Amino acid sequence: MAELSPLLKQATPVVVDHGEGVYLYDVDGKRHLDFTAGIGVTSTGHCHPRVVEAARDQIGKLIHGQYTTVMHKPLLELTKRLGEVLPTGLDSLFYANSGSEAVEAALRLARQATKRPNVIVFQGGFHGRTVAAATMTTSGTRFSTGIGPLMGGVHVAPFPYAFHYGWDEQTATKFALRELDYLFQTVSAPSETAAIFVEPILGEGGYVPANNEFMAGLRERADRHGIVLVVDEIQAGFGRTGKFWGHDHFGITPDVVLIAKGLASGFPLSGIAASQELMAKAYPGSQGGTYGGNAVSCAAAIATLDVIRDEKLVENAAERGRQLLEGARLIADKTPAIGDVRGLGLLVGTEFTTADGEPDGATAAAAQQLASKSGLLLLPCGAYSNVVRMVPPLVVNAEQVDDALKIWGDVVASVTAGS
Repeated sequence: MAELSPLLKQATPVVVDHGEGVYLYDVDGKRHLDFTAGIGVTSTGHCHPRVVEAARDQIGKLIHGQYTTVMHKPLLELTKRLGEVLPTGLDSLFYANSGSEAVEAALRLARQATKRPNVIVFQGGFHGRTVAAATMTTSGTRFSTGIGPLMGGVHVAPFPYAFHYGWDEQTATKFALRELDYLFQTVSAPSETAAIFVEPILGEGGYVPANNEFMAGLRERADRHGIVLVVDEIQAGFGRTGKFWGHDHFGITPDVVLIAKGLASGFPLSGIAASQELMAKAYPGSQGGTYGGNAVSCAAAIATLDVIRDEKLVENAAERGRQLLEGARLIADKTPAIGDVRGLGLLVGTEFTTADGEPDGATAAAAQQLASKSGLLLLPCGAYSNVVRMVPPLVVNAEQVDDALKIWGDVVASVTAGS
């Protein structure tokens, strides 16, 4: 009898029967508040009726129309609709299936367009699990250990993770930009650097937001040196941060935006957006794939955009995000074992530390597991897995946030009693 690979490590013991909105129901009928959203994927909640209807209707018309062989209406309509929400000037799109594929497509584009070999990523960033994307990932060694040699040409600069360094944000930001300039002088000359890849808020790295000064510094250096600035919006985009794109908080426009996760409410779909001018500099035939731009996924993505607009989910993410962040901080204020609580919109991370300030993965794991048993599904993140993240669907309401905070407060009090 076949079994799932033992290398798949389950974050919760839940076996799901069905989902509805913010809730998952297990095979025993128990209801769970899903504050994982499939790692930020089910943006409109589980099985939103309009998304289900759009997908069901499309399945009866066309399931697979390979998009370098034929065009289909959902692909063309989605491209038009994304043009309404993408940053000005990013008017050319390529579709794939996963975030890793989008990252590698952007890498290929930047290298071919600039004729330069190197890319710069930031400490704590996550960009995927395929070999190139894993090489660019520094949120944890588990994503790249044992698969070397890794791809060459990737260089790592510090991210302004103020709590990690024990500094204020301004000091951390000045340090990060100064070290980036030092990297240009010592490791990868600007004339050899094709792209800078950055998340507007570190995802797997611990839900650490960037800031205006840092992102403006990246934009200025990219402009000065002719480097492609790639913003990885795979987890932060589509309204999750309380603005449509995570980088909207920081007043910059990227050269390339990476999208996936919440794009199609659970159907596999990813993409990259750039200007027509930049896309045209890459090699003909360098973009493609069997399943990219799947008709059913595209139909679901169009419905997702409709729901986000009509139900004002970006605004809801901002309001509920403030509620969630404030509530999590109130819990932390009573808990010495929590060193920091941070986030943007519906991306909120709670970082556990020991009495001497060291990362405390054990307490974080205990809290995450007890929360799961108590009906609140959460996930760990951070280099030491000492950050517990809350990433609910964008449809979450005030009462559901309060319910989650009540469970979380009880869980934290229980696992930290006597510490």
